[in-house]
Amino acid sequence: MYNDQNEVITQTKPKIGFIGVGWIGLNRMNAMLKENLITVDYIADSSEESLLKAQQAVPDASLYLTLNEVLDEEPDGIVIATPSAMHASQAIAALEKGISVFCQKPLARTAQETSLVVSAAEKSGKLLGVDFSYRFTEGMQKINQLIKSKAFGKIFAVNLVFHNAYGPDKEWFYKPELSGGGCVIDLGSHLIDLALWILDFPEVSNVSSSLFSGGKPIAIPETETEDFAIANIETKTGTTIQLACSWNLQAGQDAVIEATFYGTEGGAAFRNIDGSFFHFEAYKFHLKTKREILTSQTPDDWGGRAATDWARKLSKGEGFNAEAHQFVKVAEVIDRIYKREV
Repeated sequence: MYNDQNEVITQTKPKIGFIGVGWIGLNRMNAMLKENLITVDYIADSSEESLLKAQQAVPDASLYLTLNEVLDEEPDGIVIATPSAMHASQAIAALEKGISVFCQKPLARTAQETSLVVSAAEKSGKLLGVDFSYRFTEGMQKINQLIKSKAFGKIFAVNLVFHNAYGPDKEWFYKPELSGGGCVIDLGSHLIDLALWILDFPEVSNVSSSLFSGGKPIAIPETETEDFAIANIETKTGTTIQLACSWNLQAGQDAVIEATFYGTEGGAAFRNIDGSFFHFEAYKFHLKTKREILTSQTPDDWGGRAATDWARKLSKGEGFNAEAHQFVKVAEVIDRIYKREV
Protein backbone atom coordinates (compact mmCIF):
# COMPACT_ATOMS: atom_id res chain seq x y z
CA MET A 1 0.00 0.00 0.00
CA TYR A 2 1.26 3.48 -0.89
CA ASN A 3 0.39 7.01 0.21
CA ASP A 4 0.14 10.13 -1.99
CA GLN A 5 3.92 10.51 -1.97
CA ASN A 6 4.27 6.94 -3.28
CA GLU A 7 5.79 5.88 0.03
CA VAL A 8 5.16 2.36 1.30
CA ILE A 9 2.69 2.19 4.18
CA THR A 10 2.85 -0.80 6.49
CA GLN A 11 -0.69 -1.87 7.40
CA THR A 12 -0.89 -3.85 10.62
CA LYS A 13 -3.82 -5.93 11.80
CA PRO A 14 -5.73 -4.58 14.80
CA LYS A 15 -4.87 -6.20 18.12
CA ILE A 16 -8.09 -7.54 19.62
CA GLY A 17 -9.10 -8.68 23.07
CA PHE A 18 -12.01 -11.09 23.55
CA ILE A 19 -14.12 -10.79 26.68
CA GLY A 20 -16.14 -13.97 27.10
CA VAL A 21 -15.27 -16.97 24.95
CA GLY A 22 -18.24 -19.28 25.27
CA TRP A 23 -19.80 -20.69 22.11
CA ILE A 24 -20.67 -17.35 20.49
CA GLY A 25 -17.48 -15.56 21.53
CA LEU A 26 -15.36 -18.39 20.15
CA ASN A 27 -17.42 -18.55 16.96
CA ARG A 28 -16.93 -14.82 16.29
CA MET A 29 -13.22 -15.12 17.06
CA ASN A 30 -12.81 -17.93 14.53
CA ALA A 31 -14.77 -15.97 11.90
CA MET A 32 -12.43 -12.98 12.22
CA LEU A 33 -9.36 -15.20 12.18
CA LYS A 34 -10.62 -17.04 9.10
CA GLU A 35 -10.82 -13.73 7.23
CA ASN A 36 -7.28 -12.85 8.39
CA LEU A 37 -8.47 -9.44 9.62
CA ILE A 38 -7.10 -9.29 13.18
CA THR A 39 -4.73 -10.74 15.68
CA VAL A 40 -6.16 -12.15 18.91
CA ASP A 41 -3.73 -10.94 21.53
CA TYR A 42 -5.78 -11.08 24.74
CA ILE A 43 -8.58 -13.30 26.03
CA ALA A 44 -10.53 -12.94 29.26
CA ASP A 45 -13.13 -15.26 30.76
CA SER A 46 -14.10 -16.17 34.31
CA SER A 47 -14.05 -19.83 33.26
CA GLU A 48 -10.59 -21.37 33.03
CA GLU A 49 -12.08 -24.17 30.94
CA SER A 50 -13.31 -21.66 28.35
CA LEU A 51 -9.94 -19.91 28.37
CA LEU A 52 -8.07 -23.13 27.67
CA LYS A 53 -10.45 -24.06 24.86
CA ALA A 54 -9.98 -20.64 23.24
CA GLN A 55 -6.22 -20.92 23.62
CA GLN A 56 -6.26 -23.93 21.31
CA ALA A 57 -7.25 -21.56 18.48
CA VAL A 58 -4.73 -18.84 19.44
CA PRO A 59 -1.86 -20.39 21.43
CA ASP A 60 0.07 -17.10 21.65
CA ALA A 61 -2.75 -15.05 23.17
CA SER A 62 -2.38 -13.82 26.76
CA LEU A 63 -5.06 -15.18 29.08
CA TYR A 64 -6.82 -13.19 31.80
CA LEU A 65 -9.78 -13.54 34.13
CA THR A 66 -11.07 -9.94 34.05
CA LEU A 67 -11.93 -7.19 31.59
CA ASN A 68 -9.69 -4.62 33.30
CA GLU A 69 -6.61 -6.76 32.76
CA VAL A 70 -7.33 -6.74 29.02
CA LEU A 71 -8.06 -3.00 28.92
CA ASP A 72 -4.74 -2.32 30.66
CA GLU A 73 -3.03 -3.91 27.64
CA GLU A 74 -4.63 -1.19 25.43
CA PRO A 75 -5.82 -3.34 22.51
CA ASP A 76 -7.21 -1.69 19.39
CA GLY A 77 -10.60 -3.25 19.99
CA ILE A 78 -12.47 -5.72 22.17
CA VAL A 79 -15.22 -8.22 21.43
CA ILE A 80 -17.76 -8.63 24.25
CA ALA A 81 -19.69 -11.90 24.59
CA THR A 82 -20.58 -11.89 28.29
CA PRO A 83 -24.00 -11.97 30.04
CA SER A 84 -26.26 -9.09 29.01
CA ALA A 85 -26.10 -7.23 32.33
CA MET A 86 -22.38 -6.66 31.79
CA HIS A 87 -22.50 -5.36 28.23
CA ALA A 88 -23.12 -1.65 28.80
CA SER A 89 -20.59 -1.14 31.61
CA GLN A 90 -17.92 -3.18 29.84
CA ALA A 91 -18.44 -1.39 26.52
CA ILE A 92 -18.34 2.05 28.17
CA ALA A 93 -15.18 1.15 30.11
CA ALA A 94 -13.44 0.19 26.86
CA LEU A 95 -14.68 3.18 24.86
CA GLU A 96 -13.60 5.62 27.58
CA LYS A 97 -10.10 4.17 27.24
CA GLY A 98 -10.16 4.77 23.49
CA ILE A 99 -10.79 1.13 22.55
CA SER A 100 -13.26 0.14 19.83
CA VAL A 101 -16.04 -2.32 20.73
CA PHE A 102 -17.99 -5.12 19.10
CA CYS A 103 -20.72 -6.45 21.38
CA GLN A 104 -23.20 -9.30 21.35
CA LYS A 105 -26.82 -8.20 21.30
CA PRO A 106 -28.39 -6.74 23.27
CA LEU A 107 -25.89 -3.91 23.56
CA ALA A 108 -27.64 -3.08 26.84
CA ARG A 109 -30.75 -3.98 28.82
CA THR A 110 -32.66 -0.74 28.18
CA ALA A 111 -32.73 2.16 25.75
CA GLN A 112 -31.24 4.43 28.42
CA GLU A 113 -28.24 2.13 28.88
CA THR A 114 -27.90 1.74 25.12
CA SER A 115 -27.86 5.51 24.66
CA LEU A 116 -25.06 5.82 27.23
CA VAL A 117 -22.94 3.32 25.28
CA VAL A 118 -23.53 5.04 21.95
CA SER A 119 -22.75 8.42 23.52
CA ALA A 120 -19.47 7.02 24.89
CA ALA A 121 -18.57 5.74 21.42
CA GLU A 122 -19.39 9.08 19.80
CA LYS A 123 -17.39 11.01 22.40
CA SER A 124 -14.35 8.74 21.98
CA GLY A 125 -14.68 8.60 18.20
CA LYS A 126 -14.28 4.82 18.32
CA LEU A 127 -15.99 2.17 16.21
CA LEU A 128 -18.99 0.49 17.84
CA GLY A 129 -20.63 -2.64 16.45
CA VAL A 130 -23.43 -4.93 17.63
CA ASP A 131 -23.98 -8.51 16.49
CA PHE A 132 -27.23 -8.02 14.55
CA SER A 133 -26.04 -10.79 12.28
CA TYR A 134 -29.27 -11.57 10.41
CA ARG A 135 -28.72 -8.41 8.35
CA PHE A 136 -25.79 -10.23 6.76
CA THR A 137 -27.60 -13.35 5.56
CA GLU A 138 -27.62 -13.73 1.80
CA GLY A 139 -31.41 -13.72 1.72
CA MET A 140 -31.85 -10.50 3.70
CA GLN A 141 -29.18 -8.75 1.66
CA LYS A 142 -31.12 -9.52 -1.53
CA ILE A 143 -34.46 -8.54 0.00
CA ASN A 144 -32.95 -5.28 1.23
CA GLN A 145 -31.71 -4.43 -2.26
CA LEU A 146 -35.14 -5.10 -3.78
CA ILE A 147 -37.01 -3.05 -1.17
CA LYS A 148 -34.56 -0.16 -1.42
CA SER A 149 -35.08 -0.15 -5.21
CA LYS A 150 -38.88 0.07 -4.69
CA ALA A 151 -39.37 -3.26 -6.48
CA PHE A 152 -42.42 -3.98 -4.30
CA GLY A 153 -43.88 -0.48 -4.23
CA LYS A 154 -44.71 0.79 -0.76
CA ILE A 155 -44.11 -1.70 2.06
CA PHE A 156 -47.21 -1.40 4.23
CA ALA A 157 -46.95 -4.53 6.42
CA VAL A 158 -44.17 -6.64 7.94
CA ASN A 159 -44.69 -9.94 9.78
CA LEU A 160 -41.91 -11.16 12.09
CA VAL A 161 -41.80 -14.57 13.79
CA PHE A 162 -39.14 -16.18 15.98
CA HIS A 163 -40.27 -19.25 17.91
CA ASN A 164 -37.59 -21.29 19.66
CA ALA A 165 -38.70 -24.75 20.84
CA TYR A 166 -36.05 -24.47 23.56
CA GLY A 167 -35.28 -21.87 26.20
CA PRO A 168 -31.91 -20.48 27.29
CA ASP A 169 -29.82 -22.83 29.41
CA LYS A 170 -28.38 -20.18 31.73
CA GLU A 171 -30.25 -18.99 34.82
CA TRP A 172 -29.54 -15.28 34.32
CA PHE A 173 -31.70 -15.20 31.19
CA TYR A 174 -34.76 -15.64 33.41
CA LYS A 175 -34.02 -12.69 35.68
CA PRO A 176 -35.20 -9.38 34.14
CA GLU A 177 -32.69 -7.32 36.11
CA LEU A 178 -29.88 -9.31 34.46
CA SER A 179 -31.30 -10.05 31.01
CA GLY A 180 -33.42 -6.97 30.35
CA GLY A 181 -36.34 -9.22 29.43
CA GLY A 182 -37.24 -12.57 27.93
CA CYS A 183 -37.82 -13.80 24.40
CA VAL A 184 -38.40 -10.29 22.99
CA ILE A 185 -34.97 -8.92 23.84
CA ASP A 186 -33.31 -12.31 23.24
CA LEU A 187 -34.91 -13.30 19.92
CA GLY A 188 -37.25 -10.54 18.81
CA SER A 189 -34.52 -7.91 18.89
CA HIS A 190 -32.92 -9.50 15.82
CA LEU A 191 -36.12 -9.21 13.81
CA ILE A 192 -37.07 -5.75 15.07
CA ASP A 193 -33.65 -4.59 13.91
CA LEU A 194 -34.20 -6.28 10.52
CA ALA A 195 -37.55 -4.60 9.97
CA LEU A 196 -36.40 -1.12 11.00
CA TRP A 197 -33.21 -1.48 8.96
CA ILE A 198 -35.13 -2.54 5.84
CA LEU A 199 -37.51 0.41 6.30
CA ASP A 200 -34.67 2.94 6.87
CA PHE A 201 -35.52 3.36 10.55
CA PRO A 202 -38.80 5.25 10.33
CA GLU A 203 -40.16 7.02 13.39
CA VAL A 204 -42.39 4.71 15.43
CA SER A 205 -45.75 6.19 16.37
CA ASN A 206 -47.33 3.46 18.49
CA VAL A 207 -46.40 0.15 20.11
CA SER A 208 -48.77 -2.31 21.78
CA SER A 209 -47.95 -5.73 23.17
CA SER A 210 -49.10 -8.77 25.11
CA LEU A 211 -46.56 -10.70 27.18
CA PHE A 212 -47.03 -14.16 28.67
CA SER A 213 -45.19 -16.51 31.02
CA GLY A 214 -46.30 -20.13 31.19
CA GLY A 215 -49.46 -19.23 29.28
CA LYS A 216 -50.47 -16.50 31.73
CA PRO A 217 -50.40 -12.75 31.02
CA ILE A 218 -47.59 -10.81 32.70
CA ALA A 219 -48.83 -7.83 34.66
CA ILE A 220 -45.45 -6.31 35.54
CA PRO A 221 -42.69 -7.13 32.99
CA GLU A 222 -39.98 -5.95 35.41
CA THR A 223 -40.75 -8.87 37.73
CA GLU A 224 -40.65 -11.86 35.36
CA THR A 225 -39.43 -12.77 31.88
CA GLU A 226 -41.87 -13.52 29.10
CA ASP A 227 -41.69 -16.79 27.18
CA PHE A 228 -44.30 -15.70 24.61
CA ALA A 229 -44.96 -12.25 23.19
CA ILE A 230 -47.01 -10.54 20.51
CA ALA A 231 -46.35 -6.93 19.56
CA ASN A 232 -47.76 -4.46 17.05
CA ILE A 233 -45.47 -1.63 15.93
CA GLU A 234 -46.87 1.24 13.86
CA THR A 235 -44.64 3.69 12.01
CA LYS A 236 -45.35 7.27 10.97
CA THR A 237 -44.71 6.23 7.36
CA GLY A 238 -47.78 3.99 7.47
CA THR A 239 -46.15 0.58 7.84
CA THR A 240 -47.38 -1.86 10.47
CA ILE A 241 -44.93 -4.38 11.93
CA GLN A 242 -46.25 -7.44 13.75
CA LEU A 243 -43.97 -9.55 15.93
CA ALA A 244 -44.52 -12.94 17.58
CA CYS A 245 -41.73 -14.67 19.46
CA SER A 246 -41.31 -17.34 22.11
CA TRP A 247 -39.16 -19.70 24.13
CA ASN A 248 -40.17 -23.33 24.72
CA LEU A 249 -43.14 -23.19 22.34
CA GLN A 250 -44.61 -26.41 20.96
CA ALA A 251 -43.69 -25.26 17.48
CA GLY A 252 -43.45 -28.70 15.85
CA GLN A 253 -39.80 -28.10 14.99
CA ASP A 254 -36.67 -26.63 16.56
CA ALA A 255 -37.40 -23.10 15.38
CA VAL A 256 -39.72 -20.99 13.26
CA ILE A 257 -37.94 -17.87 11.97
CA GLU A 258 -39.60 -15.62 9.41
CA ALA A 259 -39.54 -12.04 8.19
CA THR A 260 -42.16 -11.27 5.54
CA PHE A 261 -42.57 -7.94 3.75
CA TYR A 262 -45.78 -7.02 1.95
CA GLY A 263 -45.85 -4.19 -0.58
CA THR A 264 -48.37 -2.67 -2.95
CA GLU A 265 -46.61 -4.29 -5.94
CA GLY A 266 -45.25 -7.52 -4.50
CA GLY A 267 -43.34 -8.74 -1.50
CA ALA A 268 -40.65 -10.99 -0.08
CA ALA A 269 -40.06 -13.50 2.67
CA PHE A 270 -37.05 -14.77 4.61
CA ARG A 271 -37.64 -18.15 6.28
CA ASN A 272 -35.68 -20.87 7.99
CA ILE A 273 -35.55 -24.31 6.39
CA ASP A 274 -36.96 -27.39 8.16
CA GLY A 275 -36.73 -25.82 11.62
CA SER A 276 -33.03 -24.93 11.29
CA PHE A 277 -31.51 -22.09 13.29
CA PHE A 278 -28.88 -21.56 10.58
CA HIS A 279 -30.24 -22.36 7.10
CA PHE A 280 -32.61 -20.00 5.31
CA GLU A 281 -34.43 -19.40 2.05
CA ALA A 282 -35.64 -16.12 0.63
CA TYR A 283 -38.53 -15.63 -1.76
CA LYS A 284 -39.74 -12.84 -3.99
CA PHE A 285 -43.53 -12.56 -4.27
CA HIS A 286 -45.03 -11.24 -7.48
CA LEU A 287 -48.59 -9.99 -7.66
CA LYS A 288 -51.22 -12.57 -6.67
CA THR A 289 -49.83 -16.14 -6.46
CA LYS A 290 -46.48 -16.22 -8.25
CA ARG A 291 -43.22 -16.45 -6.31
CA GLU A 292 -39.56 -17.13 -7.06
CA ILE A 293 -36.64 -18.23 -4.94
CA LEU A 294 -34.02 -15.55 -4.33
CA THR A 295 -31.60 -17.80 -2.47
CA SER A 296 -31.12 -21.55 -2.61
CA GLN A 297 -31.02 -24.06 0.22
CA THR A 298 -27.23 -24.08 0.14
CA PRO A 299 -25.99 -23.36 3.70
CA ASP A 300 -25.06 -19.71 4.08
CA ASP A 301 -22.18 -19.18 6.52
CA TRP A 302 -23.58 -15.88 7.84
CA GLY A 303 -23.12 -16.15 11.61
CA GLY A 304 -19.84 -14.27 11.90
CA ARG A 305 -20.37 -11.64 9.17
CA ALA A 306 -21.41 -8.80 11.48
CA ALA A 307 -18.22 -9.43 13.46
CA THR A 308 -16.03 -9.58 10.37
CA ASP A 309 -17.68 -6.42 9.00
CA TRP A 310 -16.68 -4.60 12.21
CA ALA A 311 -13.16 -6.06 12.06
CA ARG A 312 -12.76 -5.03 8.43
CA LYS A 313 -13.79 -1.46 9.21
CA LEU A 314 -11.45 -1.37 12.19
CA SER A 315 -8.55 -2.62 10.07
CA LYS A 316 -9.18 0.30 7.71
CA GLY A 317 -8.90 2.74 10.58
CA GLU A 318 -12.60 3.61 10.71
CA GLY A 319 -13.97 5.22 13.84
CA PHE A 320 -17.41 6.13 15.14
CA ASN A 321 -20.22 5.73 12.63
CA ALA A 322 -23.48 7.63 13.15
CA GLU A 323 -25.36 4.44 12.24
CA ALA A 324 -24.69 3.38 15.83
CA HIS A 325 -27.68 5.54 16.81
CA GLN A 326 -29.79 2.81 15.19
CA PHE A 327 -29.03 0.62 18.19
CA VAL A 328 -30.85 3.11 20.39
CA LYS A 329 -33.89 3.10 18.11
CA VAL A 330 -34.15 -0.70 18.32
CA ALA A 331 -33.81 -0.54 22.11
CA GLU A 332 -36.53 2.12 22.32
CA VAL A 333 -39.00 -0.14 20.53
CA ILE A 334 -38.12 -3.01 22.87
CA ASP A 335 -38.66 -0.73 25.87
CA ARG A 336 -42.10 0.17 24.54
CA ILE A 337 -42.97 -3.50 24.08
CA TYR A 338 -42.04 -3.97 27.75
CA LYS A 339 -44.12 -0.86 28.59
CA ARG A 340 -41.08 0.92 29.97
CA GLU A 341 -40.82 4.68 29.72
CA VAL A 342 -38.65 5.86 26.84
